[in-house]
Amino acid sequence: MTTMTAIGSFATKSIDDDKALVDVVVEKPELRPRDVLVRVLAVSVNPADVKVRAGLQPSSTPAILGYDAAGIVEAVGPQVETLSVGDEVWYAGDLTRAGSNAEFQAVDERIVSRKPASLSFADAAALPLTTITAWETLFDRFGLTKDSTGDLVVLAAAGGVGSIMIQLAKALTGVRVIATASRDESREWAQRMGADAVINHHHLRDEALTVAPDGVDYLFSPHSRGNIADYAAILRPFGHITAIDEPPGLDLLELKEKSIAWHWELMFTRSKFETPDMIEQQRLLARTAALVDDGTLRTTVTKTIEGFTAEGLREAHRDVETGRMTGKVVVTR
Repeated sequence: MTTMTAIGSFATKSIDDDKALVDVVVEKPELRPRDVLVRVLAVSVNPADVKVRAGLQPSSTPAILGYDAAGIVEAVGPQVETLSVGDEVWYAGDLTRAGSNAEFQAVDERIVSRKPASLSFADAAALPLTTITAWETLFDRFGLTKDSTGDLVVLAAAGGVGSIMIQLAKALTGVRVIATASRDESREWAQRMGADAVINHHHLRDEALTVAPDGVDYLFSPHSRGNIADYAAILRPFGHITAIDEPPGLDLLELKEKSIAWHWELMFTRSKFETPDMIEQQRLLARTAALVDDGTLRTTVTKTIEGFTAEGLREAHRDVETGRMTGKVVVTR
């Protein structure tokens, strides 16, 4: 079989446009030497999916989007060393290649790991992209270890990244986690994930300094626009901020007086540039799988949609576009 089913996307202004997500038949991907071919059984939808779909340029060829996925290895390239046919795997994909909204996906083995044995494919698909983002933020950008102390503020803590970042920080470091949330539902979710304190991001400066009068050491920022002055006020001198957004014209000058370090995190950097340490993403996913299987970490799924179709994905995209998701939404076969 040289073709497969997929969900394609065309340039549109609205998720309600029929062309935003369309059931299509396309060529099955060819494997590169280090690729595995995965039969995709579940995906989750992230803000990254929505952002990339909204930025598509007009084309007569459908774009196959999708990042988070879980499935079974169907074939391997000639240079694959770490995975085998039949392995149940999870991964977060690659910005530069066709995505997981398809029957099959070709993925470099270095960013793929065996999934947690204790999780269903649906529950597993919720975690890779957010876990990689959170892991790289905590351990690559902030340089935290099991002996680290201090205060970490996690903005939008009930979202996908925040949900797993809280868990990883509590399990693998000694920091105190201060989560931000505004609705009762999201506050309760952040507490269930393990946050030590929950504050309202609409009153970030006042509430953060009430909880941490001397300031905080680390801050994760998914929404930086309009917040730099508050960050400067609540961070201690020589503190660290990691951001995953890119608001135009962002001015960081207010951070200079305290020598506050600003870091960027994009979990696709390693795969896009095939960095020498690209396999670190496989390793961190493998370690995460072990932490899930021993009960240290939990999945962040809050909604599962049955039906791996354009309509199923459309429902998931609508949920994410509200900006009010708690945890993650998954689409499964």
